[in-house]
Amino acid sequence: MTSVEEPSRADGRGRDAARTRAEILDVATQEFARAGYDGARVDEIAARTRTTKRMIYYYFGGKEQLFTAVLERAYGALREAEGRLDVSHLDPVAGIRRLAGLVFDHHEQHPDYLRLLSGDNGQAAEHIAAVGALGAIGSPALGALRRVLAAGQESGVFRTDVDAADVHAVISSFCFFRGVNGRTFGALFGRDLVDPARRAHYRTMLGDMVVAYLTAGRSAA
Repeated sequence: MTSVEEPSRADGRGRDAARTRAEILDVATQEFARAGYDGARVDEIAARTRTTKRMIYYYFGGKEQLFTAVLERAYGALREAEGRLDVSHLDPVAGIRRLAGLVFDHHEQHPDYLRLLSGDNGQAAEHIAAVGALGAIGSPALGALRRVLAAGQESGVFRTDVDAADVHAVISSFCFFRGVNGRTFGALFGRDLVDPARRAHYRTMLGDMVVAYLTAGRSAA
């Protein structure tokens, strides 16, 4: 009887630990996104979870390690979605549009992700640079782009003097600017980039920009 019950208790402890860790990361994501790294307080994170400051340090080691774990999870979620996206059945132009649309949707649906990246950029990206796993996390995203880009280049549809990192920079730049600076842009120029009524317009515009960049000097796609 004991040999049966002990694994059950161990499994229960494992599930509780996983839930606690996930809850801490959820609240920490909100706190770091709201206040930035310098303004966020571990005491506040502990107060909003069913744990203690001591347990947060037990799971993560400290504030810096907690922030790094938050960044790794936030960044990894988008990269996993990109890695799961199958565009092999699409022509290169449609494939690029699909990839651009996925990034557009994710950035819009995860504003905390944008605020986290913006905050770490203010810290010279020192925390992202400290996450050794991010190189592996980034690979699926560039891998999908490389495959679509190569197909378009081999068929003569896409120009050959660009690579996946260039395309990813174009896509991410627009999505990041819209998410972080959309309201400011609206205040300055009278055009709200995050107006729901214009969402489809901007999503299509992103695809148009990327395709125009890749097909410059080629036959119209």
